[in-house]
Amino acid sequence: MAVYRTVVVGTDGSDSSFAAVDKAAGVAAAAGASLVVVCAYHPASRHDVELAQDQLGEEAYQVVGSAPAEDTLQSARDRAIRAGAEKVDTLAVEGEPVDTLRKVVKDREADLLVVGNRGLNTLAGRILGSVPSEVARKSGVDVLIVHTT
Repeated sequence: MAVYRTVVVGTDGSDSSFAAVDKAAGVAAAAGASLVVVCAYHPASRHDVELAQDQLGEEAYQVVGSAPAEDTLQSARDRAIRAGAEKVDTLAVEGEPVDTLRKVVKDREADLLVVGNRGLNTLAGRILGSVPSEVARKSGVDVLIVHTT
């Protein structure tokens, strides 16, 4: 079995992504690895928020980041610590989720990327592309797609 030194997990504030944080924290704790929790976001105008809410309903936060990234990261950090992770860093990065996660994996020399499976069959996934499937294809490191739904 591979021993991981640095685990990166993506969160967007959804229940699915928080379940991925819990799993990533457990893996990091078991391996004695560092955990880096990442939230990609886009600043949004009021018009953008309203448009996304009209089109995507509950999934709008995935597009415009209507949940503040820093609040999301604090919640994720608290969860990770409760799940056993000891070395936890958080990063809020403006950008697209897939590109952001790939960049953080490279910059931090991570050897595992963890994401939730939500998005594989959602409306947002069909419109915008699926983060789990894209990172699995493009990341260059082990990817754990956590079954969260």
